[in-house]
Amino acid sequence: MNMDFSEVGTVIYRGLISLVTLFLVTKMLGKKQVSQLSLFDYVIGISIGNFAAEMTVNLDTNEINGIVAVLVFGIVAYIVSVITMKSIVLRKFFMGSPTVLIEDGKLMMEGLRKVKFDINDLLEECRGDGYFDISEIAYAVMEVNGKLSILPKSEYANPTLKDLNIKGQKASLCANIIIDGNIMPKALADMHKTEEWLYHELKTKGTKLEDVLLATLDTNEKFIVYEKNVNKPISSVLE
Repeated sequence: MNMDFSEVGTVIYRGLISLVTLFLVTKMLGKKQVSQLSLFDYVIGISIGNFAAEMTVNLDTNEINGIVAVLVFGIVAYIVSVITMKSIVLRKFFMGSPTVLIEDGKLMMEGLRKVKFDINDLLEECRGDGYFDISEIAYAVMEVNGKLSILPKSEYANPTLKDLNIKGQKASLCANIIIDGNIMPKALADMHKTEEWLYHELKTKGTKLEDVLLATLDTNEKFIVYEKNVNKPISSVLE
């Protein structure tokens, strides 16, 4: 089989252009995971991906046309995201609205028909969230991204620290100050610590920087070191 290197070079060139264009458009649209995409976002994503693929492998097309198509769809999606933040009506039109499938422990057949769910689909989703007995569920709502949100009946809800009258520790942010033997200067500075302090703490624990896989520090002054090839972390709370 003869290989046309000029054609391969063209595909590589077009592929890089497609990649850069998709990256820029994605940056413009924001950081949404696939599980967070609405139906409109999903359609836009498929269309843009199709344009990029066509522009890369179909050498009979003009790459400028593919770039324009990707940019047009990206701009339209960006405009829609902006106007849907300002208008509830448009948000419902483009993104949809949540659908109640179980209300006060009762199955809502109208809601099931709306989301094209049968009872087996609903039971499968409930099992996926850990509810094997549907009678334990008070409310179940299908979100616009297709995720099922479940509110259990009060007698089946997990107790909170408040319910148990237990005082919990204040929640705190945690910074990764060492990753794979490398100090993270910004994270260390954000926690108002110096490298001298860090080396002192490592020395106190009897470990070296190059032996650390991960070290974390939270705002409660809890310092944890995970050494390479060691299963248990070295934990301490600073004085």
